[in-house]
Amino acid sequence: MTDTITIARGGVRAPVQPSGHPGLIFFILALGGFAIGTAEFAAMSLVPMISADMHVTVPEAGHAIEAYAAGVCVGAPLIAMLGAKYSRKYLLIGMMVLYVIGNGLTALAPNYLCLLLCRFISGLPHGAYFGTAGIVASSLVPENRRTQAVARVVLGLTIATIGGVPMANGLGMLVGWRWAFVLIAALALLTMLLIMRFVPTDPARPNASAMTEIRALRNRQVWLTLGIGVVGFGGIFCVYTYLASILQEVTHAPAYMTPVMLAVFGVGMTVGTMACAWAADRKMMPTIGGTLLVNAAALAGFPGSVHSVWGMMPIVFMIGCGGGLGTVIQSRLLSVAVDAQALAAAMNQSAFNMANAIGPMLGGMAISAGLGWESVGWVGCSLAMGGFVIWLLTLSDIRAAARRQAGG
Repeated sequence: MTDTITIARGGVRAPVQPSGHPGLIFFILALGGFAIGTAEFAAMSLVPMISADMHVTVPEAGHAIEAYAAGVCVGAPLIAMLGAKYSRKYLLIGMMVLYVIGNGLTALAPNYLCLLLCRFISGLPHGAYFGTAGIVASSLVPENRRTQAVARVVLGLTIATIGGVPMANGLGMLVGWRWAFVLIAALALLTMLLIMRFVPTDPARPNASAMTEIRALRNRQVWLTLGIGVVGFGGIFCVYTYLASILQEVTHAPAYMTPVMLAVFGVGMTVGTMACAWAADRKMMPTIGGTLLVNAAALAGFPGSVHSVWGMMPIVFMIGCGGGLGTVIQSRLLSVAVDAQALAAAMNQSAFNMANAIGPMLGGMAISAGLGWESVGWVGCSLAMGGFVIWLLTLSDIRAAARRQAGG
């Protein structure tokens, strides 16, 4: 172990004194991801409880999910740009403070409109947190292990789909949905305190600015990479959103199988995150293309599996594994947006929230058109293949740039 740890400073890696072991820092950053993942996914399962308590319909209560997603899309680029010149450690602390406030106020929301506002506030730091934490994590390891470092942060979110969501949902059923958000606020507060104590302090970047970050986004590779995420990841959300309904309406599975199947998806996402990160640190672009193709195959197999719980399990696991694409996309953005790492990484979260909107929307259109619940698998497969087409365009652009450089 060297005597210093480095924190990315624009395109330069500036040495700072460590305050703890890198493994501990990864754990702390992942704990923040666990809190955020629990808040994002558990809120979906709490919608019926919120509906009953707030005296609104279930679809109206569901707008709380949309308010959170809107906060993510607004906050991710905004915080990244406004915070470009500040120490990333203090940005992380500030974002956790905002997360504590947002979720704490959600627990206290006196009415429906206040609830929507509080969910919007809670969503603001989501994308920027993962972007900033990913940059800090990747700076603690050699370049050939950077994607695995980012994955260890995102692992907190994937584990939340296995343990955090059932825990928050169970707490909501036992003592009320508000206490689930108290739990989330407490996790965020713990993360904030641990960051203050153990995460190394990197220097501020006074020469950085919002305009510097925006100018760096002129790189076509940034937008093509984001496009892969928006389209390619939409297929996963297309199936995940309707999984519980399919288990009830088509598979006719017992009620207890719904959380089991969601946990299978979460395990797949966790395994996929680590496996894709390992592969990407060796061959980045082939890993992206291969993940899209494997995910497309799994999604194509989904319609034929929906009549059997045991037939669905391996397919749902493989679809979950496709979630590993998110970490690889973020790592690639850190490579191609050297002078706008924070903004590009934060925009990655906005891109995946767009995928979270596009996938379910297209799947819902297919179901409404009378194509059947299982049609979401074919829609998801089409989106994964759409992401693969953008991957091919990205590869072509890389090769064209290499030819231009060699010729001139």
